[in-house]
Amino acid sequence: MSGHSKWSTIKHKKGAKDAQRSKVWSRLIREVTIAARGGGDPEANPRLRLAVSAARASNMPKDTIEKAIKRGSGDMDGVVYEEISYEGYGPGGVAVLIDTQTDNRNRTAAEVRHVFTKYNGTLGSAGCVGYLFERKGLILIDAEATDLDTVMDAAIEAGAEDVEVEGDSLVVTTSFSDYGKVLQDLQDGGLPITSSELTRIPATETKVTGKDAETLLKLINALDDLDDVAAVSANFDIDDEELASIQENL
Repeated sequence: MSGHSKWSTIKHKKGAKDAQRSKVWSRLIREVTIAARGGGDPEANPRLRLAVSAARASNMPKDTIEKAIKRGSGDMDGVVYEEISYEGYGPGGVAVLIDTQTDNRNRTAAEVRHVFTKYNGTLGSAGCVGYLFERKGLILIDAEATDLDTVMDAAIEAGAEDVEVEGDSLVVTTSFSDYGKVLQDLQDGGLPITSSELTRIPATETKVTGKDAETLLKLINALDDLDDVAAVSANFDIDDEELASIQENL
């Protein structure tokens, strides 16, 4: 999963660098709104409980979360979102899976298709790459504010699957079903969590280098910048030094 954990740390740095809190919150609000369709009580709605936990971890105000819940549960008028996934291939044959939350599927489809075309990708049919990914939880912890042994002990105790070192982050991996519990336990333990998400981890990775690697990261970044995109997953493997060099020049 090294490629995907690298992408998670890249996204976190990118968000901090670009001061994109408003965009992060926009995505979280959509997720809370959609999750609340299954009921407005987080204790009785596991997906909503996870969404609210992620929103709180991003320091979203309580009243903003409550309004999103009310809109989703029908207690307030608001935009109706639907969830649509797109699948395709990037440069070098890398599998790319995009999860979107949109109020206009025609707009979203056109924007996703445009990005694939611009960066030498191919938008495929439903199911063409989805089978290569598994839903997992990723929790990023500031490695400079704690140590690996402390995080490892806490993660194991909480029921996490793995802990990896990626740059200045410790990446905790959980199963889809255990994500909420592990996140809550690590938060309760006072660990310096910088971000968390439910995401898709590839079962296998595709090695890319040179121009393909550069264009692939431009493709992924451009997709991730689309307003309707909730998450981008890809099964790339790029050497650390080359990845860092490309990121500096993007």
